[in-house]
Amino acid sequence: MDEKDLRSIIEQVLAEMNVSSAKPAEKAAGGAAAPQVEDGCLPDITEIDIREQYLVSNPENGEAYAELKFNAPCRLGIGKAGARYKTLPQLEFRAAHSAAQDAVFNDVDEAFVEKMGLFTVQTQCDSKDTYLTRPDLGRKLSPEAVETIKSKCKKNPTVQIYVADGLSSASVAANVGDLLPAILQGLESYKIDVGTPFFVKYGRVGVMDEISELTGATVTCTLIGERPGLITAESMSAYIAYKATVGMPEARRTVVSNIHRAGTIPAEAGAHIAEIIKIMLDKKASGTDLKL
Repeated sequence: MDEKDLRSIIEQVLAEMNVSSAKPAEKAAGGAAAPQVEDGCLPDITEIDIREQYLVSNPENGEAYAELKFNAPCRLGIGKAGARYKTLPQLEFRAAHSAAQDAVFNDVDEAFVEKMGLFTVQTQCDSKDTYLTRPDLGRKLSPEAVETIKSKCKKNPTVQIYVADGLSSASVAANVGDLLPAILQGLESYKIDVGTPFFVKYGRVGVMDEISELTGATVTCTLIGERPGLITAESMSAYIAYKATVGMPEARRTVVSNIHRAGTIPAEAGAHIAEIIKIMLDKKASGTDLKL
């Protein structure tokens, strides 16, 4: 196969993919511009906003449907080629699935943790495989971690914040750089005492209870990677509890979820979390007992 034949195939695939920067209504009306091929390279499909993607041929009320679709990142209106999906939606699905797998199986970069000024402790999981198959061990600190926290962390802080990888290493790298400073700045503005932040490797949400008891914190907050989906692999949650104790019911936790660039942006989420913590301290409650 020579270069001319290869270019012809690429152009054919791109034509089927119907990649365009046109607005949803324009696409629905059939106004998509022809895709351009540069040096035989396909465009980066992960950069496509699927809210703007409408691939149904000859639709009825296409403009209205595309406008409704723009309000949520759902895989709707992606069209079909016979009985199968079109090429582009299939490739996008595979790319999203690969990103989710990478987020789960990769570890957080140690250099990033050091750059954030955090020291690292580990749960009783000795590997990623153990973490994924033994959730109970991800809720317990290793003996070494217990001693490290006792020696390095501030005793009896009003608020103890820490970061955990959870089920998405990608979320830590994408959000913590803006999220953690925003929370600390917010708490400082409220004149609330904060303990020593650190990073927990192979951490589940429940490990916060042991950390709360170890540090003697009034409020404990964990910033943890959410289970990735096919919309984003970078979503993070903050679980916050007032006077958390080992074995307490899950209903005592307050959650701020969907923290990522296409959800609640990290800086905005940080300010919101700081405000929630202040309310917790004022009302001495969290979870279902806290009325926000």
